[in-house]
Amino acid sequence: MAEFKSKIKTIEWTGNCSRMVDQTILPERFEYVDIKTGQEMFDAIKTMIVRGAPAIGVAGAHGVVLYAQELQAKNLSREEFVSELLKKADYMATSRPTAVNLMWAVKKQKEIIESSKSDISGIVEELKQNGIKLEKEDIEINKKIGDYGAQVVPKGATILTHCNAGALATVGYGTALGVVRSAFANDPTVKVFADETRPRQQGARITTLELTMDGIPTTLITDGMCSYFMKKGMIDMVVVGADRIAANGDAANKIGTYTVAIAAKYHNVPFYVAAPLSTIDTSIKSGDEIVIEERSREEVTHINGKIICAPEVNIINPGFDVTPHELIAGIITEKGILRPDYNKSIAEAFA
Repeated sequence: MAEFKSKIKTIEWTGNCSRMVDQTILPERFEYVDIKTGQEMFDAIKTMIVRGAPAIGVAGAHGVVLYAQELQAKNLSREEFVSELLKKADYMATSRPTAVNLMWAVKKQKEIIESSKSDISGIVEELKQNGIKLEKEDIEINKKIGDYGAQVVPKGATILTHCNAGALATVGYGTALGVVRSAFANDPTVKVFADETRPRQQGARITTLELTMDGIPTTLITDGMCSYFMKKGMIDMVVVGADRIAANGDAANKIGTYTVAIAAKYHNVPFYVAAPLSTIDTSIKSGDEIVIEERSREEVTHINGKIICAPEVNIINPGFDVTPHELIAGIITEKGILRPDYNKSIAEAFA
């Protein structure tokens, strides 16, 4: 399998802080910002400076380190330090409710805090090294996802994706776009259609940016156009990411994904979800249990700071929807492609 090297590193631990791409200003500017405190990290996750489930997970792990460094500077006993840091970790995990990778990564850090036999400085160092380890693992996991996914991409395929599940949603390679990158490395005739992804336009602002940076042919379409192109036979498969997957295979992803999946089913276009096992929440039986984040009305009423509708209109703005497992042809993970029955294949993947 040929290797594709992405030009983007979304988030990394550097010195005593976390450095990440500020995704709120893309594509106008590509800039890195240093996050130096736990509260800054909480806010960066909340305001989507960093976004995408895997990247949010690493950010959460870094956030725990930042809190640990702040508490280390105080005159606390080891017992007080541990107690306060566990509270701060729990707070970090509340910065966004849907992406389970955040809770997963914070839990990994909490396990270190609770089990470590080291003094305060030792705990801080252990947390830092674990955060760096999660960074490196994320890239390797995504490359495995990409390689497994590339096996089901037809030669010369046009792949539709919704939202951004690329390098900028992970540490540096991508889940859904990892599949695209791995497929393109072996077949440069592969092309992408990217939904714009209202209301925050992650597909338009971010997916098209990173794919064109990598020289992958990309066409931007509006969210309502997918059925049109599917009927014309211009889309061969759909690959999206996920923010949380239930034990039965129901998958939460950016709002509008469910609509794409319905259209794909009607037009016999295979619909795949690409995600690491850390995105699968086996503690919930179905997507009905996934908490859906409600976001601000301004995301819908405004574009680039300008109002686009009557100011008095009512707004409902769920950030995600849940695609039922019946619409999903396969879940592409670092352990291979999981197929229905998902209750069985997911359980086997964790065995």
